[in-house]
Amino acid sequence: MIPLANGDAGPPPPLEWKFSQVFGERATGEEVQEVDIISAIEFDKSGEHLATGDRGGRVVLFERTDGKDHTIRKDLEKMDYPAPRHPEFRYKTEFQSHEPEFDYLKSLEIEEKINKVCWCQTANGALFLLSTNDKTVKYWKVQEKKVKKISDMNLGPSASSRNGGLPGHIGAADFTFPPEGILSLHLPVVVVSQETNLVPRCRRIYAHAHDYHINSISNNSDGETFISADDLRINLWNMEISNQSFNIVDVKPVKMEDLTEVITSAEFHPSHCNMLAYSSSKGTIRLIDMRQSALCDKHAKLFEEQDAPGSRSFFTEIIASVSDIKFGKDGRYILSRDYMTLKLWDLNMENAPVATFQVHEYLRPKLCDLYENDSIFDKFECCISGDSLRVATGSYSNLFRVFGCLPGSNETTTLEASKNPTRRQTQMPSRPLRSLTTLAHSRRREAENQNVDANGGAFDISTKLLHLAWHPTSNALACAAANSLYMYYAEDGTQSETTQNLQ
Repeated sequence: MIPLANGDAGPPPPLEWKFSQVFGERATGEEVQEVDIISAIEFDKSGEHLATGDRGGRVVLFERTDGKDHTIRKDLEKMDYPAPRHPEFRYKTEFQSHEPEFDYLKSLEIEEKINKVCWCQTANGALFLLSTNDKTVKYWKVQEKKVKKISDMNLGPSASSRNGGLPGHIGAADFTFPPEGILSLHLPVVVVSQETNLVPRCRRIYAHAHDYHINSISNNSDGETFISADDLRINLWNMEISNQSFNIVDVKPVKMEDLTEVITSAEFHPSHCNMLAYSSSKGTIRLIDMRQSALCDKHAKLFEEQDAPGSRSFFTEIIASVSDIKFGKDGRYILSRDYMTLKLWDLNMENAPVATFQVHEYLRPKLCDLYENDSIFDKFECCISGDSLRVATGSYSNLFRVFGCLPGSNETTTLEASKNPTRRQTQMPSRPLRSLTTLAHSRRREAENQNVDANGGAFDISTKLLHLAWHPTSNALACAAANSLYMYYAEDGTQSETTQNLQ
């Protein structure tokens, strides 16, 4: 658990989550097109912009609007209290980032699906971001530009017959320009209007550096470099150089039959430009220091939790595979997600996580079925709040869960990605799901025979919430449920009570 600061009385009260917005909500019975399913989501560091990528290769940008308030000062002075403010966004623009390709050398089709999006530093009012599919990373610049228009031809309708028009029925082949030229010929006048358009432009393409599917991209705090990671390698790029990268991690064995683990996720430290972490399919997280050597084949720290004696089974290694890692804002903690749990690691303690949150414990009796239909290989993402007090991750039935990290906190909230997020809360326990191990055996046996979780609620493995992001400065979450983007905000108990009393 994250230690309490000096003078803190205890963990903060649980947050009360409320629906804020939805983009791309589908009607009842409407079929979702495969290309419209959201596959990546990320806020920028300021929280003013949000980017999503989909399976059709498109990147959609949203901008925050609640900060651009034009309320008259007299109206503000009449208010007894400041109006509650939470992040609200609007559609900004979208562009086609990747197209389907075909690798003729390997007879391999490369789909256009966006695997990750990553914001870069802004400059001169322009937005910059990286996007990647399985093989190619692209660097995009999105900037407002004034629209250029043709104002007029400086000619009246009566002059059109003698300005370019040919007299009588003379054919174009019979017409010849006089030696002195056509004195009445006028060129169109182009003027710059006050209207502006958002123009996306691909500035760099970083290609031909990965033999396997790219699973991660991450910006460095130096603002000049970034990494791209596939199953076996991590490459370091300079933003300005697209034809050369440096391989800094390579786990490929001499013989592929000796391969025992692959890289599943990688991320730079938020403030130390020489440090990055990557996770593996064996459930380990390695912290490396690029100052040690050019090829970082030796890790500085290894975070690994040992299995309890006698607890190993056929599924142990599969469910231990880490699908996502995230650094906390201060860089002190790493949050990791495997199939069953969320784990919070302290960089100063390698042998065990400081907190473990059970997410899918109720699915343990059904691991065989999940293996048969490949659901056991689903890759859920995780996120951590800007103040590092809470963590969140997705689940099945379009549910997502929020946990409190401070010692003594029993905050655990299960919400549904819908306009009524608390609809299923009554079926969930008041304490973290790690307490499911103490439930009665009869409840467990009942869950084995039905598609129900350990709390009696039905679950649907065909609807899964894989992607979500926490706003960097507010208690707000953006969640991707198929082709719909849902946004929620929260107030702690004291703020909510104060608001109600003032009203």
